[in-house]
Amino acid sequence: MSTQIRTVKEPKGLAVGAQVPNFEAKDLFDQTFQLSEALKKGCLVVIFYRGQWCPLCNKHLKAVEKRLEEIYAKGAQVVAVSPERSEFLKMTAEKTKASFQLLFDEDYAISRLFDLDFKPSLTSRMMYNKLLGANLKKAHSDDSERLPIPATYIIDQQGKVIWRHFDPDYKKRSSVGDIFANLP
Repeated sequence: MSTQIRTVKEPKGLAVGAQVPNFEAKDLFDQTFQLSEALKKGCLVVIFYRGQWCPLCNKHLKAVEKRLEEIYAKGAQVVAVSPERSEFLKMTAEKTKASFQLLFDEDYAISRLFDLDFKPSLTSRMMYNKLLGANLKKAHSDDSERLPIPATYIIDQQGKVIWRHFDPDYKKRSSVGDIFANLP
């Protein structure tokens, strides 16, 4: 997993069966989330999303929120990871009503760990910034304008990936039904 800037076709995503190294991140309330601590409570659904400006991301997070109690009832937790700073995570929470933790992926550290980070084409970046108001350089921890592939992972209590939805096509997202069906 390289730190070089890549195109959307290069990331392969962490594979099912892979061990996820411990990571930590700040949430929108500046609280520290730590994977090892979270896994003590049960398995974890990790959703990578592009940002508060992305209509598909917001729709996906809203769908997860609607079935959150069912996910919790199976003993799982949910976090969503974005390269956006806290004030933008708060915008996501307002738009989606997400009550699960939204994490700031500072310097794309978690996206790199999961092999998801890439740099969109110039045309895409212009569209995101101008038409959708993404303001990627201001919203992220650097000005590289990288994004994560919007992927979803289920990690068991031993820190192993037991299911994933990975597709470089940002229009294709995991369904909440698939997430629920793959929870242990």
